[in-house]
Amino acid sequence: MKSSRLLGNKAKLITVLWLLLSCGFLANTLVSYFVSREAIRESIVATELPLTSDNVYSEIQKDLVRPILISSMMSRDTFLRDWVMGGERDIGQMTRYLKEVMSHYGTFTAFFVSEATRNYYQAGGLLKQVSPDEARDVWYFRVRDMEKPYEINVDPDLANRDKLTIFINYRVFDYDHRFIGATGVGLNVDAVVNLIDDYQQRYGRGIYFVDTGGRIVVAGRQGIAGEGASHATIREIEGLREQADAILRAGRGTYEYLREGHRHFLNARHIPELNWHLFVVKQEDGALAELQRTLYINLALCASITLLVLLLVYLAIGRYQRRLEAMATTDNLTGLANRHALELLLDQGTRESTRLGTPMSAIMLDIDRFKELNDSRGHLAGDRVLQQVAELLRGGVRNSDIASRWGGEEFLVILKNTRLPAAADVANALRARIEKARPEIDGSPVTLTISAGVATYRAGESKESFIARADALLYQAKQEGRNRVCSEPYEGNVVDG
Repeated sequence: MKSSRLLGNKAKLITVLWLLLSCGFLANTLVSYFVSREAIRESIVATELPLTSDNVYSEIQKDLVRPILISSMMSRDTFLRDWVMGGERDIGQMTRYLKEVMSHYGTFTAFFVSEATRNYYQAGGLLKQVSPDEARDVWYFRVRDMEKPYEINVDPDLANRDKLTIFINYRVFDYDHRFIGATGVGLNVDAVVNLIDDYQQRYGRGIYFVDTGGRIVVAGRQGIAGEGASHATIREIEGLREQADAILRAGRGTYEYLREGHRHFLNARHIPELNWHLFVVKQEDGALAELQRTLYINLALCASITLLVLLLVYLAIGRYQRRLEAMATTDNLTGLANRHALELLLDQGTRESTRLGTPMSAIMLDIDRFKELNDSRGHLAGDRVLQQVAELLRGGVRNSDIASRWGGEEFLVILKNTRLPAAADVANALRARIEKARPEIDGSPVTLTISAGVATYRAGESKESFIARADALLYQAKQEGRNRVCSEPYEGNVVDG
């Protein structure tokens, strides 16, 4: 009944705290949301601050066009041309050169393919020989025959476990303008996606790249406009498909379209260095969507804080309750079960033994001449002896056994599933363990001995009768000279120390 009342009161306290915290957090969050929503709506209507493609283009010049300049520099590098024209004798020179390009400029990969030998060199050494019959090598022969100085294509990189890579393939000529190979660097598509994600996060807009045919080449991880959508071309985008050709022909301009009931503004511009179109998209209610996400985050944080507070309160109450229960069932001096707890455990044990027919034994033991030690060394020394004996008892029985302080210098050990001979063996082991320990009291060792009585439970008898028989056997061990174990009749009834 008392335990049920405690649990009921704890549940009521947790419920009240939950209601107070939840209502307070919810009211504060919703008021903040509605005030902010009105302010943002007024700001969008009165002072629109769209992201211009010029700002993003300046970022692209720094992050994406730079690899084109690096590839261009490589194609005109005198070392590279002289090395090829010198017969490609030392492969190590080329690999060191490509490693230096990657290290100095921070590119994902760097390569050179020789027209004379068809060797494909990269920073790790000679990768392979290109062949017109190999599908993966078609790019080289396309570059060899094209008129433009370079191209950009997206392909798996054989040298880097086929990671999708944006390659800048630059044609290389000797000093007489004869084609001698192709060189360039690669930019990991994941790195470009990271750049786009960074742009979108910083500018709060959707950003993606489209080639001259309308194919979406690279987009952020959240889709073409940070909305989780995935499309192959702009002609698949609702609202844009009707304007796709006009946008690609114009090269640059601002457009608007409806998609899933939301108005979008698009700024498109052609980037000649990449031969791609940059698309920058702003959703009209994007700011409100961001505010809603903030609301959800705030609600989640409030819920988390509420749960954390409730958990801490629950744990604190539980810990306090366990301490009270421990104080009620544990002997303060020795840390063993006290007599009250043992009475409850004995009730349970005797019922189980009677019902299941399993054996149960008891060892009643007493510290010999404890009163003399107490009188000569003082009560503090006596307490220390009781604590050390308790520790020796705790370490000398199984986890399933029950060691308790019965009163004064008397201890009682209940051994479940243990017959009388085995219980007598345990008692003798405890007696020898305590005698051998010789604990130090005030710096000097003390020899301790115990006397013990061992009894086994008889089905149906009361716990009082059971313990009384063990106590009588303890008294017998005392009468027969102490430092011994007496048990009920069986072979080896009395075992001397």
